Amino acid sequence: MLLKKEGFPEEDELVLCTVTAVQFHSVFVTLDEYGKSGLIHISEIAPGRIRNIRDYVVEGKKVVCKVLRVDKQKGHIDLSLRRVNEAQKRNKLNQIKQEQLSEKIIEFVAKQNKQKFAVLYEQIADKLLEKYPSLFEAFEEVVSDKLDLSKVIDPKLAKPLTEVIKQRIKPPEVEVGGELTLSCHEPNGVELIKEALKKAEEIKDGPTIKYKGTGVYSIGVKSEDYKSAEKILKKALDALEKFTKKNKITQEFKRIEKD
Repeated sequence: MLLKKEGFPEEDELVLCTVTAVQFHSVFVTLDEYGKSGLIHISEIAPGRIRNIRDYVVEGKKVVCKVLRVDKQKGHIDLSLRRVNEAQKRNKLNQIKQEQLSEKIIEFVAKQNKQKFAVLYEQIADKLLEKYPSLFEAFEEVVSDKLDLSKVIDPKLAKPLTEVIKQRIKPPEVEVGGELTLSCHEPNGVELIKEALKKAEEIKDGPTIKYKGTGVYSIGVKSEDYKSAEKILKKALDALEKFTKKNKITQEFKRIEKD
């Protein structure tokens, strides 16, 4: 289930669509989140020359598109498939799954309390979407104890809803890190490097370090937010550097961005 949004999408917005018809020079779709029709011209299907449009899209296929133009008076929505990269596609599909999970949580609580889903959803969404981009992001705040639902909705419903949210949604987590290269030409170099890595791992909530080969290690820190993760990573690298400088170990850190 994915509840329909009102109105039209904004230009440059990413939308999930279902292909309804494929023609020689264009593709017709339904915007799943809005229940409206849209069109993808063949020039916006993929870069380069397209010999057969059906090599890219067929009826019933789900695609993530970018909104190019919206004519509200005529009801026309022009879309692009080729202007959506893989990272954007993954993020959009993940957002859809998150919202579907949020809806299922509300549906479950509505059944438990013998309420109509639509009524309970409206009560919750009207309040939360004023402050949060999505229900899922609001629910993540509930999981982190940063949002008290009893101050938003009827406390009798807030309690069971909070319980189900915490059962079904894991605390938000981010990861930072990169590759660490260590080398030492001392006779006991291997032991010194092992000791250096221990210094980094001993930091509170310290990083996970894994051997990749030829003196290269992956180092990563997971935390609730980027600020905390970066702080832990810096402490670990500083502890490592303090030891490596004293023991003639060459140290190099290369950051690797996570999707």
